[in-house]
Amino acid sequence: MIGFRQAAVRVAAVTVKGIALAHLALGAASAAAPDMSALNQPHKPFRIYGNTYYVGTSGIASVLVTSEYGHVLVDTGLPESAQQIARNIEELGFKLGDVKAIVFSHAHPDHVGGAAELQRLTGAQVHALRPAEPVLRTGKLPKDDPAAAVKSASIPKVDRVWVVTDGQLLGVGGVRLRVYATPGHTAGSATWTWDACDGSNCLAFVYADSLTPVSAGKFKFSKHPELLQGFEQSFRLLEGLRCQILLTPHPDAATLARLEQADNDPAKLEDPEACRRFAQERREALQKRLAAER
Repeated sequence: MIGFRQAAVRVAAVTVKGIALAHLALGAASAAAPDMSALNQPHKPFRIYGNTYYVGTSGIASVLVTSEYGHVLVDTGLPESAQQIARNIEELGFKLGDVKAIVFSHAHPDHVGGAAELQRLTGAQVHALRPAEPVLRTGKLPKDDPAAAVKSASIPKVDRVWVVTDGQLLGVGGVRLRVYATPGHTAGSATWTWDACDGSNCLAFVYADSLTPVSAGKFKFSKHPELLQGFEQSFRLLEGLRCQILLTPHPDAATLARLEQADNDPAKLEDPEACRRFAQERREALQKRLAAER
């Protein structure tokens, strides 16, 4: 999600069995996002389950997946989030130099804004799907991004970006994450999956991209059939994934409280239907958006 400045939208939270998903409920063709300074308020880091930890802010997710031989950081928040995320990682007892890879959901300032600084602090490789790679390299949104017309925070340029492909398994130390292209919110949006284990008990994590049909200016999704096809491709993918814990880029306070209070208990975290419900909710939001464009 990226910052927009129009008044046609309200922020809503949809709860998926303890996983509340902050999203934009659309009432018109353009959108206004939540106050980014509010979303960037500090949050105490905590373990979600097994080797997976929350290190993000109060409203912008960042997740650390750890192993004895190296860690992966998923999403980096705003540019001003980077130092906060770094402190959270260290507060949990991990070394910044052990973060070997940085991946992300989509290339908007509130999810990759901190990538350049965190790469500098950790020395990690930053990985992106091909459509997102130029955004990190240039710091500019492409013209075909639905949010391209908005005036938003800039994206600090990332010096080195490694390209990953749809379905690729990324191995870092003892961590294995698989990336899936989930276009819609942006052309280069990605969903990441991995297994987190506590002893012999493992749960399937899905870090799904926002899949919110929001835009800036006079952009209309109905005039871009390739984007609509991308959305449906993404919905179907999520419906078919093995998914026991669903995370998304913008949690709310209730979400974080539930995750933390679950205290590593799989019975309080597991929800095998979460991804299917999320996909259906996003599909319905897209239909409402298209109806509003008529």
